[in-house]
Amino acid sequence: MSYGQNTRAPNGFSKPVETGKEYTVDITDTGRGGDGITRIEGLVIFVKNAKAGAKNIKIKINSVGSRFATAEVVTSSTDAS
Repeated sequence: MSYGQNTRAPNGFSKPVETGKEYTVDITDTGRGGDGITRIEGLVIFVKNAKAGAKNIKIKINSVGSRFATAEVVTSSTDAS
């Protein structure tokens, strides 16, 4: 039996991202609130102030929920116009 931190979600699957970590992604869509949307291993991530079409964006995860995560842009290599 392990007494370490539980890294599994309530549905039994572990999340592909962690709060506070940085990832490089492409922004593929725009959400209703205007935030950019990307996916990592199927998990939807809403990225504040990101635009659809932006490539190689470095993001930092702010929160991870049961169905989606939120993030902010740290740096961007190429932004869509």
